[in-house]
Order: sequence, then structure tokens, then C-alpha cells
Amino acid sequence: MNISRRYFIKNGGLAMLGMAALPAFLQRAVAASTTPNKKKMVVLFQRGAMDGLNVVIPFGERNYYNLRPTIAIPEPRRGSADTVIDLDGFFGLHPSLAPLMPIYQRRELAIVHAVGSPDPTRSHFDAQDFMESGTPGRKVTDDGWLNRAMQSMPDEKATPFRAVAFGPYLPRTLQGTAPAVAIPDLKQFKMYGPQQTVEGGFEAMYAQTVDQALRGVGHETFEAVDQLKKINPDKYQPENGADYPKDRFGQSLMEIAELFKADVGLEVAFLDSGGWDHHVNEGGVQGQLANLLRDLGQGIAAFHQDMGDRMSDVVFVSMSEFGRTARENGNRGTDHGHANCMFVMGGDIKGGRIYSRWPGLSEGQLHDGRDLAVTTDYRSVVGEILSKHMHDDNLKTVFPGFANDPKQFLGVVNS
Repeated sequence: MNISRRYFIKNGGLAMLGMAALPAFLQRAVAASTTPNKKKMVVLFQRGAMDGLNVVIPFGERNYYNLRPTIAIPEPRRGSADTVIDLDGFFGLHPSLAPLMPIYQRRELAIVHAVGSPDPTRSHFDAQDFMESGTPGRKVTDDGWLNRAMQSMPDEKATPFRAVAFGPYLPRTLQGTAPAVAIPDLKQFKMYGPQQTVEGGFEAMYAQTVDQALRGVGHETFEAVDQLKKINPDKYQPENGADYPKDRFGQSLMEIAELFKADVGLEVAFLDSGGWDHHVNEGGVQGQLANLLRDLGQGIAAFHQDMGDRMSDVVFVSMSEFGRTARENGNRGTDHGHANCMFVMGGDIKGGRIYSRWPGLSEGQLHDGRDLAVTTDYRSVVGEILSKHMHDDNLKTVFPGFANDPKQFLGVVNS
């Protein structure tokens, strides 16, 4: 049997244990060594290229309204729920993101605008690969930046839940030599009691294998499943009146909060959401984008509320592979663009403001004459989070070839 450790984690991992019965030998107690108050990070990837210009709207720039005659969000108007929510007199939130305003006003939410990957590709596949690998323009990188971050911060006491992707597969950014697991649904990993025939089969497979790498993954997997006995997902009750959306995005956020609270050693959580590619009928105040933003805002706000004081140890950051064209197309949608916006939330965040080297939307300021230009590299944003929040001092390893100079950080994270 010649199966590598990395292949097993990537293509099987915990998913193999989502079965109706688990053997008795998996019930053995394994003490989890966790470190109280250890810093944590949640990464959201919005696949499909979110339209950042209709999410965090530059209502103070007239060109925005000239470029988007039918899908622009109306300027702020006192007493109206169908206009931009004013943030600073120039930028504002889409009204569907109203649940985020209390967090912004508490200065625990910041927004970075005109941010993204410097690579100009308009291919979803390439752009996502570049952003997750952390090496824009380079297609031969073996691992992802989030996995390299785990490699650069080794922890001998780490549990199998140190890095978890909440979805059916291990994303590009978590692939690499540092252990990571994918969990499609926490509720699938309940303990149901002994089944001797299955037990014998598993014990035989792992006792007889001569592949030490595979055997190691087996022990990690069993330990991970055993630690899940601490949790009963069916009975989890969010705290502080938090109300998560019922979609997969909302449920993944709730499961992240649940694992954080269960103290099973979760440090890095990854989740994604799809449906952001709006070439046709994107909508403005109402429509496809507004519906997605409603769940996004409600989900992030619920997570913040549920975590309560625990947010002092957590930073949440969002990203999307690229933005959309500044000008709406003939189908009342937008096409593949360049720069976008990112949300950064947590107790360590200098929130309540927009961080942007705003390039402008006039014809001479647009990238390729059509897109919002990138003036901040996304690696600088996540690099600052890794450096100041996670205390990772090896950014050259995490982002090879990128001069992530702390002097150039935007100052989003408190020192």
C-alpha cells in the first residue's frame, strides 16, 4: 500500500469517518493539549469574484453613478433603508449589510478597499489558485500560503484540529506538509457505539500497513474523531442571541464558533461561499447580490455575537479572487475585473474605518480602462494579520518572493 500522508489527508482525511457507526477502539480517551487564549484566524473565500464596488460603495465619487446607471446603490438618505449606509462620508455599505454596522461602530470591523492580487488574470481558476497559493503569476507552487503559515509556526502540542476547512475538500490554501483536515458537516461525526466487524477491519488495516505516513494519518484521524466526543452538534446553542443564516455558509460559521468554544485546539479555520459571479441581473438594492450580502452580513454578525468576549483572540478576514468591472454591462451585471474589498474583524483590529489608497474611477485611473485598480496587495493585509495577530515572524516563507515589509502595513491590526 503506497499512499502518501499528504494524499490521504487531501482526499480522505476525516471524510472517511462520516459513517453510521464507529468502532469501539476509536472511543479511547485522548487528552487534547490546548493552549488557553491562543490567537485564532478565520479565512473566508468568496468564490466567483464579488462586486466590491456595490458592496462597499464609493458614493462620494460621481463616476460611480455614471458608470452604473441601473445597478448603483443610491446615495445615503436619512430615514431610508434602501440607500447606502454612510461609513465615512465617501464610502458606505450596501443596505443588506446593515447587521455589520454595530461591529463597525464598536471599531472591531475594518474594510480594505482597492485591494487584491497584482496578477491581471481574469480567469476564475487561475486567480483563485494564485490567491490561495500566495504566489500570484506562479503556477508551480506546491502548497498554499495558509499551510505555509502553519509550517512556519510549528507546535508540538497541536491537536488534529489545528487547521480545519469547513467543506467537502481541502482547499488549495491549506494543502501542504502541515496537517490539516476537511470537515463537510460536523454533525456527520457523531459517536454511535461499537461495531466489532468494522473495528477489526480498521485495526487490521492500520496494524498491517508498512507505510508509516499512512499509519500516522490514521492515528491523527482517530484522535480527531475521539476529540469530537466533547461536542454534540445537535444540541449546540449559539450565545448572546446570535441567529445564524440557515445556509451552508451560516452553518459553517456556527460550527467554527462551536469548535473554538470546545477548546479542541482549532487555530485556523477556512470556509468559502459561492455564487458571486454576476454577469447578468446583478441587481442593486434588491437582487442576486443583495440576497447574498444579506446572508453574509447576518452570518458574520451572528458569529461575532456568538463568540462574545472570545473575539478578542480571533481575527476574521474575507477575500475574493478579483473584483468586477467598474462599468455595468448590457445585461445589468458586471464582468471580471481587478481590485476588490476585504473585511477584517476581531478584537485586535483597528476598526471603524476604511483603509484604502483609493485610485479613483475616472477613465484615466481605471486598470485597463475598465477596472478598479489594485493599490494594496492582499498579501500585505493577511501578512499583517499573521505577523501582528498570529505572531508569525516568517512572512518571507509564507509569501516567497513578496517583500512584505512591516513598515508598509496599513495598520489594520493593533501591535
